[in-house]
Amino acid sequence: MKVLYFSRDYTPHDHRFLSALAETDHEVYYLRLERRGHQQESRMLPAHVTLVPWVGGQAPYDPKNNRKLFRDLKRVLRKVKPDVIHAGPVQTAAWMAAKTGFEPLVTMSWGSDLLVDAEKSDQMRRMTRFTLRHTSVLVGDCDAVRQKAVSFGFPSKRVVTFPWGVDLSRFTPAGGDQDLRTRAGWDEDFVVLHLRSWEPVYGVDVFARAFVRAAQERPQLRLFLLGNGSLAGQLRQILMPVMHQVQFVGQVGQEKLPAYYRASDLYVSASHSDGSSVSLMEALASGLPALVSDIPGNQEWISERQEGWLFPDGDANTQAEKLIQAVDERESLEAYRQQARKLAEERADWPRNFEKLLDAYQMALSEEKGGKDDN
Repeated sequence: MKVLYFSRDYTPHDHRFLSALAETDHEVYYLRLERRGHQQESRMLPAHVTLVPWVGGQAPYDPKNNRKLFRDLKRVLRKVKPDVIHAGPVQTAAWMAAKTGFEPLVTMSWGSDLLVDAEKSDQMRRMTRFTLRHTSVLVGDCDAVRQKAVSFGFPSKRVVTFPWGVDLSRFTPAGGDQDLRTRAGWDEDFVVLHLRSWEPVYGVDVFARAFVRAAQERPQLRLFLLGNGSLAGQLRQILMPVMHQVQFVGQVGQEKLPAYYRASDLYVSASHSDGSSVSLMEALASGLPALVSDIPGNQEWISERQEGWLFPDGDANTQAEKLIQAVDERESLEAYRQQARKLAEERADWPRNFEKLLDAYQMALSEEKGGKDDN
């Protein structure tokens, strides 16, 4: 099968999908819609994946001025002659693929494109509805995405749901990695890990307020704060009263991430929107209990006082209370750690979950040959 993988950018997630596809018997082509500055992924394309160039170079994506891109995309399709297009997010790459009229189209939701972006404006709703109407099979990473697609009229039976999963051999409780704690002087402290981007959708300001309150009541609390983002100034201002309890780590490459999970006692996220969060699955695979917002995507993974704790979305006070509770129950967290790893082994195994994407391709081809039956 000849697959054209068409994505907005080249993120670590794109790299992972392309790497897995490269190991199949399929002929894989990659088309990148734009380069998004600091977010672009620096690593090379996997072997056996062919990069498809845009005709005459590539300008930044602009949904208000995309006639040339549509023409160039049609030229790409005539050149590659794919059997199936795999495209996402919904309102960018997948929308453009849908506009060409090509079938079969496997649209991959990236979570926030349906859960958040689809309702931002009338234009986004129209683009979402158009893309789904011309989609053969929709791939999503959680039930919340499936339900959202169904609310737009997409047939539930043509949704393939699977969490993207993680490498269970890399993200594991084994190893300890106490060096990170020792270098920070935190051997006897309770260490919290936050690594979501510092952007409004991830509720990092909510978590920062929660941490300040909890850290003032429990001085043994410490925080590994990874990443960066547009809220950097606000975040530092909020954390000022407990700055001595925070280590600003910055951006961390994939090869170093497992050490931070294993060096921590608790994973936290106050995200306002998520599908099946990859970082949450990495934490669970590392045997790390989680304290996360009670949005639908997280509820599919965390049960209260089993793999960790949930708190009402946007509620910094309750998050602080549960953070204090986790510190106070430190000696009994082993059961949480074991349950976290068990859940990851059952549901977050990337190689096993990836097979469902290949099933989606076959399903799309079958839909195309037999005609879509939405009844």
